[in-house]
Amino acid sequence: MTSNPLITTPFTRQSTAADVLAGIDLTGRRAVVTGGASGIGIETARALAAAGAEVTLAVRDAEAGRRTAEDITKTTGNERVRVAPLDLADQTSVAAFVAVWQGPLHMLVNNAGIMASPEMRTPQGWEMQFATNHLGHFALATGLHPALAAAGGARVVSVSSSAHLRSPVVFDDIHFRERPYEPWSAYGQSKTANVLFGVEATKRWASDGITVNALMPGGIRTKLQRYVSEEELNRLRAERGTDAPRWKTPEQGAATSVLVAASPLLDGVGGRYFEDCDEAAENRPGAPNGVAAYALDPEAARRLWEVSAATLAAG
Repeated sequence: MTSNPLITTPFTRQSTAADVLAGIDLTGRRAVVTGGASGIGIETARALAAAGAEVTLAVRDAEAGRRTAEDITKTTGNERVRVAPLDLADQTSVAAFVAVWQGPLHMLVNNAGIMASPEMRTPQGWEMQFATNHLGHFALATGLHPALAAAGGARVVSVSSSAHLRSPVVFDDIHFRERPYEPWSAYGQSKTANVLFGVEATKRWASDGITVNALMPGGIRTKLQRYVSEEELNRLRAERGTDAPRWKTPEQGAATSVLVAASPLLDGVGGRYFEDCDEAAENRPGAPNGVAAYALDPEAARRLWEVSAATLAAG
């Protein structure tokens, strides 16, 4: 864990994205939100647009993206809401997105994801959750690094999950080639990778003024749970000894994302993990919140970066 004092803000788990950005003017700033046409991605994009930012929705479903962009423009009055195709599981798609981007980028919100899916693999044989949640975003962020550096004080947001507590990155078998596939372990290690990315990227990109933080948005009922039945949720609650989840609204779920993306309270802050609009303390064994020490381990972060770059290079 960091030796610095934990950062706290006036906001809580009940705060909405609009609450967090109230009074903040993002005019002239540009943002990309992956998965911006569903779940908390919509409300993240809406709040950034309402504050005046130019927002690009990076989405797999262009039609859903178009509808979302129209809705955001209608509700915020901001006509600078764009849509661009992006499939994070397809490195050709990521490269194409990067190739057409022009000009500086002030905020990159790596929000899209897949959760607890059946075993699936990319054409390269990469496990789908790791490929989408981590490798896709890694390729996107590193590809957009020149645009982020050009912005001055750019921020990258890595949307993780408390599920990172389920697994470190298992470097000996990231893609489940030897061990039996288990959906939650696969999801967990991909979410740990999201946190570790923030640790190493902040270190590597400090001279460019880029900071990267990870966050847990909270429990929100969205399409992210499309592979998770109510029975499975009940089993997980019993396993953890917890009652029914306290679901957040999508507007509340987006609050920590926009805090990390745009709040002046986090100027110059990087390599940390936030939940409910505050920096998280270290997880206590058995507790459902907090951040695992292994997710902030600088050696694991360095190793993951090198493995990720080598994986993408081998393609």
